[in-house]
Amino acid sequence: MKLYPLKFFTTTIVTIFLGISIQAEQKAIETIAFGSCLKQNRPQPIWKSVLSKKPDIFVLLGDNIYGDTRDMQKLKDKWNEFSSVPGFKKLRQNSRVLAIWDDHDYGENDAGKEFPKKAESQNIFLDFLSEPANSLRRKTPGIYDSLIVGPPGKRVQFILLDTRYFRTSLKRSKVRESGKGPYAPNESTEAEILGQDQWLWLEKTLSEKTELRIIASSIQVVSTTHGWETWGNFPQERKKLLEMLKKQNSNGTIILSGDRHSSEISKLEGALPYPLFDITSSAMNQKLRPKVEENIYRVGKRYFDENFGLLKIDWLPNGPKVHASIQDINGEPVIEYELGVY
Repeated sequence: MKLYPLKFFTTTIVTIFLGISIQAEQKAIETIAFGSCLKQNRPQPIWKSVLSKKPDIFVLLGDNIYGDTRDMQKLKDKWNEFSSVPGFKKLRQNSRVLAIWDDHDYGENDAGKEFPKKAESQNIFLDFLSEPANSLRRKTPGIYDSLIVGPPGKRVQFILLDTRYFRTSLKRSKVRESGKGPYAPNESTEAEILGQDQWLWLEKTLSEKTELRIIASSIQVVSTTHGWETWGNFPQERKKLLEMLKKQNSNGTIILSGDRHSSEISKLEGALPYPLFDITSSAMNQKLRPKVEENIYRVGKRYFDENFGLLKIDWLPNGPKVHASIQDINGEPVIEYELGVY
């Protein structure tokens, strides 16, 4: 777990005594923005609307650039091009930016652990995040990470998953169904998304005390049957994740995902003591032609034009009340849902 940098929360006091970090009077966060799928060499006017919401934290959910190369200098150049976008630069000056990767910024379409340049790509990704040279994240395979923000009683935990570095190659359907993608569920207990080390880390991370938990997954967790990339392609891994969340008996968990070039809200009931919401926001400037996509868990509509997601947290005496929305390029809500009190 990482402590929040002091420059982002001026009321934070951190005392180190016998190796124990103590947080006091840390500012509670109220606004979380998020999004995915950004072509680095295309215009990005959406940042103006993102900035108008004054997010405490922005979460990049993957495909943050379209690298798609095994040439690591080209990959680095594309990250640098994104870093120089004026709107994004201004966001970094005003909000804390967290990030995970998906396939295109990892380096190759739909790639997993077989990608030969994954270690080099990790270092370039961490350079983009200005991760310190002596960071544990530099020494550990994969980009997964976590941090807790806020004072006791108003803590939000962010869990940033790596769904690429350890993931088994995708299984293709023998016969592709009409209206679906090319992939089929791999029922093998050997097929994995997170890998053993990340699972052990996740179990420990989920035991930490927090009032609200945000899990960032580049691919959808709740929606499973559209045949494109999803946790549904690895049923044993998805089952393990849900069982782990249930075992922790935490106050509440919300999933943020990207990837799909459309936005929607999915709601899974019955697996946990509370409804599990998966808020998918895609794409910020890399929209594709609308297409039908099966999702039995969808609540409301899908949205296909440029967008970003927004969570508003109201800290009530009985727990955080969370409102989710998808915002269009002008910062107007096009999908809204009250997630409830956690």
